[in-house]
Amino acid sequence: MASFSFGIATTSLSTASAAGSSCTKTSWSRYRPATRIFCIGWDPEGVLGRPQSGHIARLEFRRRLEKDAEAREAFERQVREEKERREAVRQSRVAPDTPQELIEYFLDTEAQDIEFEIARMRPRLNDEFYAQLKFELGQIRFAVTKTQEMEDRLIELEALEKALEEGKEAYDKMQAELVTAKASLTKILTSKDVKATLLEMVESNEINRSLLALLDENIASAQRGNQKQAAEFMEKLRGAVVKYITV
Repeated sequence: MASFSFGIATTSLSTASAAGSSCTKTSWSRYRPATRIFCIGWDPEGVLGRPQSGHIARLEFRRRLEKDAEAREAFERQVREEKERREAVRQSRVAPDTPQELIEYFLDTEAQDIEFEIARMRPRLNDEFYAQLKFELGQIRFAVTKTQEMEDRLIELEALEKALEEGKEAYDKMQAELVTAKASLTKILTSKDVKATLLEMVESNEINRSLLALLDENIASAQRGNQKQAAEFMEKLRGAVVKYITV
């Protein structure tokens, strides 16, 4: 197997704080938290959204991109622009100082960025924060009279509480799995027989979504560093790994 000179990247979250934010507030009354990880091809930033129904429609779209160079270029440009827009919004947000402000911070977060913000603010999701959240919920629930604004606020806070609990649980599980995923990826990259190694790892239940996420991060890192050969190799490796993962 050809050898490459590259390290194992681990997911890192930037906490840069610039002034202002132009995000669109999530409609928490209709929000349904989702903590499943979907495998829909290489899309580490999730800019394509969740996989949509309609297998035939997806195949037709893929065939069109393969045949139509202009359509492929336009699609890739749209993906790049959306990634840049979302990254700019993320970097422009200022981390809040108090639990009260953190609640509002999450309520003002775009739906597609909730999981990212949960990961970034995970250390702040502590007893003090949940005490404040439960206090605000209790104030509304046990109010003698409730206005429509209070009812709407209650729905938003309840939806937020559920989203944070599910997102935090998924994040903590992912972090624990990433420890073993790093060791698994090292095993694959240093193996003389990748196929045999993958089969052994399947038998020992070492192939999981955390390994896939780590591969995605390494692919992105290699591309940023203009390591085309390494990126191509890991994309092929990702294709082999994903065959053994069920959603």
